[in-house]
Amino acid sequence: MPIKTQSNLPAKEILENENIFVMDENRALHQDIRPLQVCILNIMPVKQDTELQLLRALSNTPLQVDVTFLNVKSHVSINTPMNHLNQFYVTMDDICHRKFDGLIITGAPVEDITFEEVDYWEEICEIMDWAETHVTSTIHICWGAQAGFYHYYGIQKRQLSEKLFGVYEHQVANRKVPLVRGFDDVFLAPHSRHTETPAADIHACKEITVLAESKEAGVFLAIAEEGKKIFINGHPEYDRYTLNNEYYRDLNKGLPIHIPYNYYPGDDPEQKPLLQWRSHSNNLYSNWLNYYVYQITPYDIRKVQEQQ
Repeated sequence: MPIKTQSNLPAKEILENENIFVMDENRALHQDIRPLQVCILNIMPVKQDTELQLLRALSNTPLQVDVTFLNVKSHVSINTPMNHLNQFYVTMDDICHRKFDGLIITGAPVEDITFEEVDYWEEICEIMDWAETHVTSTIHICWGAQAGFYHYYGIQKRQLSEKLFGVYEHQVANRKVPLVRGFDDVFLAPHSRHTETPAADIHACKEITVLAESKEAGVFLAIAEEGKKIFINGHPEYDRYTLNNEYYRDLNKGLPIHIPYNYYPGDDPEQKPLLQWRSHSNNLYSNWLNYYVYQITPYDIRKVQEQQ
């Protein structure tokens, strides 16, 4: 898929070196097609890493995607340079009038406090409500999924006894649902979190269909409203070294952390981590773009609300 980005976005050069087709604004103007408009609400601390990971995940179909990065205005990021945010990000004030084919709401490092204690919680709720009438399909990732379960269905998260941290097996359910088309019966995906939305509570909600689950990590993938809302309780977008970087970050801070489960060969942090989840991550995002965005969204993006 040609990913359309700003010409000077730092992730562009990295993706091009990986032989991923990235298109800048100038070339996109010469293609007589309507690109899919995808907005990414990036509330992860190191935004450049998440930009790269998600652009990589969205790059595996023939569709052209025009990505807009969204930031909350009610929180000051201390891990991303302000000039990067000013140059590559917008706020809701800039796009509240626009319609989008897809929206991705990322995770955030705020699990250990209640939703209402998060300084940008009210703004997140406003964005989720805005998406109901301005977006064809929304993916909620990790804390973003927990926030969606709570905001839409009143399902509360709970604290885990220790951090769920590593690469876990998941089994596919409801195989006829297009979102898991092409998945193996059992697949791997990374998790990194201190809280969870209880699996029993998700299963008990009649509006939600569980598509993949793990005995150790709980519900991984769920869908609601025929794909208007999709929830991923993990990080399939992570690259090879993300868990490694988180592990050493926590070690250096003196935080209690165990070696990521099923990640290093022989559980040896000196060994190169195994990349065991990339193909299913690519498949997941390709299925989302094809079956729940491209096949559903109107050609005239101004009519997105009429599809609801």
